[in-house]
Amino acid sequence: MGLRQALLDVTPLRSSRSFRRLWVSQALSGLGTHMTLVAVMFQIWQTTNSAAWTGAVGLAQAIPLVALGPFAGSLVDRVDRRKLCLITTGGHAACSLLLALQGFAGYLPAAGVLGLVAVHSCLAAAGGPAARTFIPHLLPRHQLAAGLALNRIASQGAMLAGPMLGGLVVGESGVGGCYLIDALTFVVALAGVFGLPPMSPRGEPARPGLRGVLDGLAFLARDPVIRGALLTDLAATVLSMPVSLFPLINAERFGGDPRTLGLFLTAMALGGVAASLFSRTFTRLPRPGLVMLAGSATWGAALTLFGMSPHPAAGLTFLALAGAADTVSVVSRSTIVQTHTPDALLGRVSAAEQIVGTAGPDLGNMRGGLLADATSGTTALISGGLLCLVTVTLLTATTPTLRQPSTAPTPRTPSTNP
Repeated sequence: MGLRQALLDVTPLRSSRSFRRLWVSQALSGLGTHMTLVAVMFQIWQTTNSAAWTGAVGLAQAIPLVALGPFAGSLVDRVDRRKLCLITTGGHAACSLLLALQGFAGYLPAAGVLGLVAVHSCLAAAGGPAARTFIPHLLPRHQLAAGLALNRIASQGAMLAGPMLGGLVVGESGVGGCYLIDALTFVVALAGVFGLPPMSPRGEPARPGLRGVLDGLAFLARDPVIRGALLTDLAATVLSMPVSLFPLINAERFGGDPRTLGLFLTAMALGGVAASLFSRTFTRLPRPGLVMLAGSATWGAALTLFGMSPHPAAGLTFLALAGAADTVSVVSRSTIVQTHTPDALLGRVSAAEQIVGTAGPDLGNMRGGLLADATSGTTALISGGLLCLVTVTLLTATTPTLRQPSTAPTPRTPSTNP
């Protein structure tokens, strides 16, 4: 395969005007969201000087997503998803505008800022799963993996550039300027969603309330492919998430140099971006389940090797490999979810995927920190990587349908203008 055939496939951006508009608007809103996180952390610290309060920002984001996610997913499968996303995106813009007003006029108490962050997260509990259902409507099935890879690189770009830009804007214009930019990016996202066609669920709408939630959980329990995909993600995050261990590993193995510590996350991010740039090497493979399992196993092996590495350069190389493997696994998992889930259940399954992606890393970082306190950072990191490897191996052996070529349960007909 030549270099051109290995590089990121941008065909979805060229062939679908609706996808292109959506991709640009979501990339900008993601950038604004990461800028705002920096501003929120800075403001909370300025007003409280408390690490506990800054830590509460993560809880304000995670708790609504986990608590409301199943019910929000059922709602997504019962209404026009485009209209729901318009409502939630407008709500995001309003919340960011309120944050900007208080940033210019005088800080709210920390609890008030966390309340607005929690409202943002409540809106994301519904808007996130709704937006995840768009791509199968906008792209033909053979372009789905490429579209998801494009979304992934946009997300990684926002994660890399957003905090840096947020720090610069806060330094020049204060937190109010950062929040205002975020509000404007949501206005752009609103315009992007507004230009999409109607997207009502195909098939029988979800039953209201708890019955619809239970129907979604029953599908997750009985479908081995979707269940295996989500369990693979949990194995990679809950058992082996390394971020909370980085300061301790840096102190134990690399002399505590802050410059080395700063490179850990950068190496993982760069590895992820590299995998996205060359994503055509795996997005066109016919067995995304097998690719996902291989990516998760490589993640566990790379983290194990990082924990065993005595030299910073080798350690950073293994972290870059872990970041690349994570991207391969995430894109492949999303491809499985999008192609294997019936459209009538896609909102609920997307909500479950969002919950797993949010809660899994938090639980994994907590697991690593608790084990490191009882043993050492190296032990916690290596044991986590090995546990991930063993679990992924068991899933590979016990879920043969994950190793088979992907098949769609229902026809996917794009409803967009080229």
